[in-house]
Amino acid sequence: MPLRNIKVDADPAKDSSQSQQRDLDRPTAIDIYEQVSRNARRELQRPAKALAVSGIVGGLTMGLTGLSVSVVGAMLGNSSLAQFVSLLFYPMGFMAVILGRGQLFTENTLYPVALIMAERRHFLTTARLWAIVLPSNAAGAFLFALLAARTRALQPDTLHALVQLGTQAASPSMRHIFWSGVVGGWMIAMVAWLVSGSHSITGSVAVIWALTFIVGAGHFAHCIATSGEILAAVLSHGVSVAGYGRWLLAATSGNILGGVVLVTLLEYGQVKLD
Repeated sequence: MPLRNIKVDADPAKDSSQSQQRDLDRPTAIDIYEQVSRNARRELQRPAKALAVSGIVGGLTMGLTGLSVSVVGAMLGNSSLAQFVSLLFYPMGFMAVILGRGQLFTENTLYPVALIMAERRHFLTTARLWAIVLPSNAAGAFLFALLAARTRALQPDTLHALVQLGTQAASPSMRHIFWSGVVGGWMIAMVAWLVSGSHSITGSVAVIWALTFIVGAGHFAHCIATSGEILAAVLSHGVSVAGYGRWLLAATSGNILGGVVLVTLLEYGQVKLD
């Protein structure tokens, strides 16, 4: 007796669950934009003291970028392979700050600006946020530099490697630093966008590590991550205070342009003009 082909009806509940799982695994650009807007509202509503403390902690923690590279570099030497291996640890500061929900100025070139474009308001609260977070991040970076350069916390070889990183970062022309900052700001704001669309710590870690590794490997200027290195060089008399101010102005301007124009406007257009 021939076997009959038996058609099994699909389970609607199962199909619905699978559909929801697909949506969870791959959020749309609109989903990510809505999450970015929610993040922006929370940040804009936080008290000034909370923003300042979080910003100081964020700037201090971002010192892990230069510190990690310096520790590994001092151990391995100056070969090309050693430099590559040491740069694999550059993302440590970014992962600690972003996953720990600390304040990082370059993330805030994405969140509040996206909300401004959607609602055509929040200009003053965004200016307030930037005016608090940027100096607080710089103050945290200075605390890291004090710890690194004015105490015996670091081995001499590690401190030398850190100061060398800062001296090299501050040496290019302002034009180079600015455009390098544009790329750095673009990539870090892209990290903030992609992390907002991630539903797992593992996915967030992968995104942060991959993109910030390129920031470090390409020596792209980041107004906070690189500040710890340059300020350590300032305290060690390798870079002048004016040299740091010149670098900070160019790097911050580039980071803002990269974050606001190359990410926020493009992602806003991708969502709102679809």
